[in-house]
Amino acid sequence: SAMLAGYRRALGLTLRGFALRGRAAGPGPGLGVGSGLGLRAVSTSWSPVGAAFDAKQQRGSAPGRETGLFGVPELSCPEGFQEAQDKALQESEQLVQKACSTPPGPEIVKIFDQLSDALCRVADLADFVKIAHPDFAFREAAEEACRNIGTMVEKLNTDVELCQSLRQLLADEVIMNSLDPETRRVAELFMFDFEISGIHLDEEKRKKAVNLNVRILDLCNEFLTGTHLPNKIDKHVLPEHIRYNFTAEGNYLQVAGLHADCPDDLVREAAYKIFLYPNAEQLSRLEEMLASRNSLAQLVGYDTFAHRALQGTMAKNPETVTQFLEKLSDQLSKRTQKDFEMMTKMKMKLNPRNSKLMPWDHPYYSGVLRAERYNIDPGLYCPFFSLGACMEGLNSLFSQLLGISLYAEQTQRGEVWSEDVRKLAVVHETEGLLGYIYCDFFQRPDKPHQDCHFTVRGGRLRENGEYQLPVVVLMLSLPPSTRNAPTLLSPGMMENLFHEMGHAMHSMLGRTRYQHVTGTRCSTDFAEVPSILMEYFANDYRVVNQFARHYKTGQPLPKNMVSRLCESKKVCAAADMQLQVFYASLDQIYHGKHPLQKSTTEILKETQEKFYGLPYVPNTAWHLRFSHLVGYGAKYYSYLMSRAVASMVWKQCFAQDPFNRAMGERYRREMLAHGGGKEPILMVQGMLQKSPSVEDFVDALVSDLDQDFETFITDS
Repeated sequence: SAMLAGYRRALGLTLRGFALRGRAAGPGPGLGVGSGLGLRAVSTSWSPVGAAFDAKQQRGSAPGRETGLFGVPELSCPEGFQEAQDKALQESEQLVQKACSTPPGPEIVKIFDQLSDALCRVADLADFVKIAHPDFAFREAAEEACRNIGTMVEKLNTDVELCQSLRQLLADEVIMNSLDPETRRVAELFMFDFEISGIHLDEEKRKKAVNLNVRILDLCNEFLTGTHLPNKIDKHVLPEHIRYNFTAEGNYLQVAGLHADCPDDLVREAAYKIFLYPNAEQLSRLEEMLASRNSLAQLVGYDTFAHRALQGTMAKNPETVTQFLEKLSDQLSKRTQKDFEMMTKMKMKLNPRNSKLMPWDHPYYSGVLRAERYNIDPGLYCPFFSLGACMEGLNSLFSQLLGISLYAEQTQRGEVWSEDVRKLAVVHETEGLLGYIYCDFFQRPDKPHQDCHFTVRGGRLRENGEYQLPVVVLMLSLPPSTRNAPTLLSPGMMENLFHEMGHAMHSMLGRTRYQHVTGTRCSTDFAEVPSILMEYFANDYRVVNQFARHYKTGQPLPKNMVSRLCESKKVCAAADMQLQVFYASLDQIYHGKHPLQKSTTEILKETQEKFYGLPYVPNTAWHLRFSHLVGYGAKYYSYLMSRAVASMVWKQCFAQDPFNRAMGERYRREMLAHGGGKEPILMVQGMLQKSPSVEDFVDALVSDLDQDFETFITDS
């Protein structure tokens, strides 16, 4: 696996030194301006966004000259990655020399950011291509480019002279006080990234830090691979009538997952016990990964890995996270017990012989309860959510809230990697073109089955005074249109589309001076706020009513169908949230004080009993399948905290009127505009006009669980 991708995900060690702050949601085209990035040059080829997605035929490329991927001329063939990478490395060498010969001042920060941009423009683009391009030769060339840029970053992180030029600036109080807050923060972030590599240590310790970093990267990749590997069992161990649920391999059965939706209790129990059976190699990888992370954190001056990982986040330190999780758990406990009681009753009804609720029952019986109480059939909703209608809905919402419109733009030959990719121009009513979103929405063979947002090029103010426009990709896995119908989305797919579009708008409107902090390149516990906030819009009838129309009859989606859908999500939601609290607490303990007081498995058992409530099953090791320990080490709590903030912003600013332009402008000004260039908690304070406490976060999450009385009455 490429070093760069590894760094980005490896335990929140942001690509060390120069590269990318942020994650796969935000881990540039741009070797030069790229094609048609000027407002006047492209406006003639814009068309309405909805029609572009509901058109029956595939859209062709514009006639005329051929270009490369994302309009980068070099990338018309796989070999172009070598050329792009060589240019970036050459530019980097020149910028390093310039940084080392420039006296302390704001110019140093600009040079560092140019250096970061030169590497990211190729690395980010390659990071996307290596997982999404249908052509193996392109994927391989992109992987190689990632590796080579990773090697360059490794070199820069141990360049003492380069670091010294930044340190001189940070040490000069007079100059530092004269810098604007964004420039000062970016300088500090660059130094923070340097110090993670141990640049401030003596040579022997620095070597140790580099070796630890490399070892951690390998362990992370090995652990991640191990989390997905199936387990095999002799087929005769299982009763004959359930064997067909698993893949046969000679005398063995392969168990590749938990089969959580299977109605047969025995199948779920067998899958749980076999898939989660402890693996000694995977256990030693986890133990070494946690110990190495701790050693590295202590070597570079932190008490624990969690203290290092949480610097610069909204939570700031592990103590706050622990307080948040414990208070949330206390508030949830009675509701969670009620949820478990309901599930137990349902299990007794369906399986009177064995009614004790076990961990493999939770996902299944919560789904059964949801279906029984609200009978939500996705098939009834899909006809109202054609992809074109949903895109028009987003367009209308952004237009009313932010003065922004989405237009489909015809691509040039060679610009996209699959003919069904659509390119959207994001245009503000007075500011003009803000950037581009490439929509890679449809299923295809070998495409990763995940919904995500990639920054392909970050925005920044160029040396010539022009703004480098951001370019992102949104990747979904939607079914294609058929001869008789456009692409139709289930309610879950529609909500995911809104979620990912929240990340994209953050990228478009986080128009920072420096690309190092552009858009979603911000702390993990803030990065999900804009995307989760969009889910609240997607679940509001006033918003949905603007676009949800039956694709054949034009009939609007009835209000009670939207209400029922929203209420169905609250069934067993306390137990679901309690499970997330358990995962987040486990992550904090593993990355807390070392040596750990007990084995990782004993800690799992204790934490499960304290924070979840369903019994630990002997001879299982769920933690060895906990893949988020790699990309979200010590930060798994982030999703809960982001949801709490999004909930507060929704209730205080948009619940009364989801189209309020003044609030939309405040949201842009206070939360989206800064990217990662301002402390996250200050952005939240600016939006809410108060400083939220841990109790406020907890109350926001818990109040979301309350049933809406009006819906309950009308449904009864």
